[in-house]
Amino acid sequence: MIVIKFGGHAMDSDPKWMGELAALWKSGKKFVVVHGGGPQIDAKLKVENIESEFKGGFRITTPAVMKVVESVLTGTVLRSVVRSLSAVGLPAVGITGSDAKLLEVKLKDGGALGLVGEVTKVNPDILNSLIGSGFLPVVAPVSNDLEGKALNVNADLAAGAIAGALGADEMLFMTDVPGIYRNWPDRGSLINEISIAELSKLQFADGMVPKVAAAINAVKSGAKSVRVIDGKSLEAFHDALAGKGGTWVRA
Repeated sequence: MIVIKFGGHAMDSDPKWMGELAALWKSGKKFVVVHGGGPQIDAKLKVENIESEFKGGFRITTPAVMKVVESVLTGTVLRSVVRSLSAVGLPAVGITGSDAKLLEVKLKDGGALGLVGEVTKVNPDILNSLIGSGFLPVVAPVSNDLEGKALNVNADLAAGAIAGALGADEMLFMTDVPGIYRNWPDRGSLINEISIAELSKLQFADGMVPKVAAAINAVKSGAKSVRVIDGKSLEAFHDALAGKGGTWVRA
């Protein structure tokens, strides 16, 4: 079982990786895909003339921003990813973090970031049911809190939590950088392999923060390993499936 987080500028990558996924699926491999959609959200916010800002790698989510986040992720992007996977013969089924209470969430940092959710629990029954019935689940991470309020859940963190709950053999982050860097943006500081103990001691900034947190949480909660790769590179995807390349995070 491999959980794949697909998002960011990787969504503009060579779609041939989906064909590779289809071939592996036919050979008996199982996958869950979790998608983000930051660039698509940014584009829609610009059209709507809504300002957006980030803090610590998280999008500050006002009610107006949340309305756009939900419509883009659970509508436009989710349907697009499902269509693309279906086009290569994969039995993709789109769901959200709210469906069957897949993700239980609460306001992150007491609401300091607005309507941003933090995953408190994963209920993987719906995923196991879909996989057991021969389907490939595709998850949009938008979720509801206990009061039924929609929250913006970071896709990296959602994917990591899902990978842990499923005890995935690997959590594969297809992102817009070749891996995790000790000193971003120094390209010479790419980490090839690291333990979660060592990774926890390093400091990161901006969008790398939730990726690192997600990688650590995924392994701590049950995933066997994590690999962060350049999702724009078909070669990197090939290598990752062969256990090579990017940044490999282990227990």
